[in-house]
Amino acid sequence: MQQTPMDFAPPPPPAPGSSADALTLAHYAERAYLEYALSVVKGRALPDVCDGQKPVQRRILYAMQRMGLSFAGNAGAKPVKSARVVGDVLGRYHPHGDTAAYDALVRMAQDFSLRYPLIDGQGNFGSRDGDGAAAMRYTEARLAPISRLLLDEIDEGTIDYVPNYDGSTEEPRQLPARLPFVLLNGASGIAVGMATEVPSHNLREVAAAAIALIRDEALGDDTLADLLPGPDYPGGGQIISSPADIREAYRSGRGSLKVRARWKIEDLARGQWQLIVTELPPGTSSQKVLEEIEELSNPKIKAGKKALSAEQLQLKTTLLAVLDGVRDESSKDAAVRLVFEPRSRTVSQQELITTLLAHTSLESSASINLTMVGADGRPTQKSLRQSLVEWVGFRQTTVRRRTEHRLGRVRDRIHVLEGRQLVLLNIDEVIRLIRESDEPKPALIARFSLSDRQAEDILEIRLRQLARLEGIKIEQELAELRGEEAKLSDILANPGSLKRVLIREIEADAKAHGDERRTLIQAEKKAVAEVKVVDEPVTVVVSQKGWVRARTGHGHDAGAFAFKAGDALYGTFECRTVDPLIIMGSNGRTYSVPVSQLPGARGDGVPITSLIELESGTQVLHYLAAPQDTTLLMAHSGATGLLAKVGDLISRNKSGKAFLTLEAGETWLAPVRVLAEHRQVACLSVKGALLTFALDDLKHQPGGGRGLMLMSLDDGDTLAGAVSYAGGVRITVIGRNGQPRDEDLRTVALQPYANKRARKGRDWSGRLKVQAIQALG
Repeated sequence: MQQTPMDFAPPPPPAPGSSADALTLAHYAERAYLEYALSVVKGRALPDVCDGQKPVQRRILYAMQRMGLSFAGNAGAKPVKSARVVGDVLGRYHPHGDTAAYDALVRMAQDFSLRYPLIDGQGNFGSRDGDGAAAMRYTEARLAPISRLLLDEIDEGTIDYVPNYDGSTEEPRQLPARLPFVLLNGASGIAVGMATEVPSHNLREVAAAAIALIRDEALGDDTLADLLPGPDYPGGGQIISSPADIREAYRSGRGSLKVRARWKIEDLARGQWQLIVTELPPGTSSQKVLEEIEELSNPKIKAGKKALSAEQLQLKTTLLAVLDGVRDESSKDAAVRLVFEPRSRTVSQQELITTLLAHTSLESSASINLTMVGADGRPTQKSLRQSLVEWVGFRQTTVRRRTEHRLGRVRDRIHVLEGRQLVLLNIDEVIRLIRESDEPKPALIARFSLSDRQAEDILEIRLRQLARLEGIKIEQELAELRGEEAKLSDILANPGSLKRVLIREIEADAKAHGDERRTLIQAEKKAVAEVKVVDEPVTVVVSQKGWVRARTGHGHDAGAFAFKAGDALYGTFECRTVDPLIIMGSNGRTYSVPVSQLPGARGDGVPITSLIELESGTQVLHYLAAPQDTTLLMAHSGATGLLAKVGDLISRNKSGKAFLTLEAGETWLAPVRVLAEHRQVACLSVKGALLTFALDDLKHQPGGGRGLMLMSLDDGDTLAGAVSYAGGVRITVIGRNGQPRDEDLRTVALQPYANKRARKGRDWSGRLKVQAIQALG
């Protein structure tokens, strides 16, 4: 469970004998930090599930509404300088720097940052390429029409107010949002100990999901996913993650989606063509893509290096083989228009697209972290369902409070009109009482049984309102108000009526402000650029200290390879240039390097640590270079193991991937190749227990893990090795003193040790303390 600052225990009381108000420095620092952390979490970084706003955004919207900057009619309010808005926000509600307030205002006006901008900005409010907005003294702002959904009901008793920072005025605790804006526009922020990354969604889809939850609180996750299939980013793009991955991210409240750009092919004269990118993934700009292309096509030597690395040269060659040039033609008419010209018209369109997607931000990841301040005021990570359910509950409370407020006003107006109606029936007597009484108000109350409110209204009434026509209007208004009173009372008394009001209002808002989805959701495989490598035989040479190199051809004399002083040969692997070199670490992770990227054998090679990223304290245990379809028997000293293929061990990250699960004190044993004719497995422990069983008892586990129990061990015993074989095998047993001893264990000799997998082995007659075994035949 994610810990939040609100879960921390308070500092302990002062020590006995100390002053009652004394605190140690440690306790004071802890309390001060917790107060700061809570302020950052709830007061700056995280949005509220109810209205979807952070405090600074809420204060900006409220201040602009009070300044009369909301749209009124078709023309709308005249915009004012942004500096005026920022000044009012800082002076009344937000005692922080002007930069923070102006940056928040700018973001709410950017259509490439927010799916539904809340502020209508005039002037330079920045660009998706990272250009900053003009100074606040130059730009102007007013509220956008959709902001009505946040502010229209603010004066109808719907929300609570709290004192501002100096107590001179009040500000709303939340805004009465008519839609779940936390999902519509999303949010991004880093607090203390937690962060949030809520993606934006389509208004119509969110409204449909909210309506479905209102109608059926037990709505199934599959139905909810059909109504709200995934994020809808402001810049469009295409989500290529599978529906199952999207649903899992929504279910847990955390995940990562793969998003790529969208493009089209424009045909030119004489068979020429060009690739046009029109939509980019979130967080990606045209400028960023251009910089990445420049870095790939014209790489710089990295710090501390004397020349370009083999990887840099290979990427440069790969890119320039398909791409001739790129230019940015984005304009006011086309927010994104990146033009990629192929090297020639014969270049495959798919090859160019795949190369660009694999090596630039045209395909990237977009994280989901639905951390927000809940309806209970606690910052937590929520699922999509939880956030919608909490907003529906908030909206029900808001509509109920609005209805109660409206009902009170209606009943007050009915009360006043009933008093006026009574006056019209006795107008002559009322006038006489007023003229003859020193205190007409008590006289009216006593004579006609009026309330204080009715008597006050009668005394303030104008003579023109005593005409006969006015009596007709009063009767008509009373009839309308009593009808409205009955409807409002029904809403408060009948949950079904309340739900119908909610649904009707959400449908109206979706119709007024909804639009079509911009982001395409279509599952695709992640783009992987296939580097063209000449398939030829090669020998990989690995030293004991981890220096690697490759020499063309097979059949080399291992004794002919030279090494640095103090180093020696670990092993040679005859393979092909299209194969991977697999490195196995003491932490159970596997690392891979394409054999084609290894340096030649003229020098001493390069240390393997320069090609992969090992965790601190991790040691390299084993190396292996072989075709990807080679089957391996993987085991560790804890006597469990599994079958895997070399391709299962490949990692696309330099930091490798977790494969074999090791417990404390266990060691990864050297992998053993399993040939097609192998049918049996032989396991030998350090204390000489030998067990053989059928190879079919093991299973292929491409994802790795703990594996299956190979043999049962006595206390203090560990597995020395496991080999697969067929027909017969000669095992080389290496003793603790390091001296090899050949044991001719053929099929007949191994029969007494056959049993089922996971059983105890029989004592081997060799009576040798075993360090390792190796199958040679």
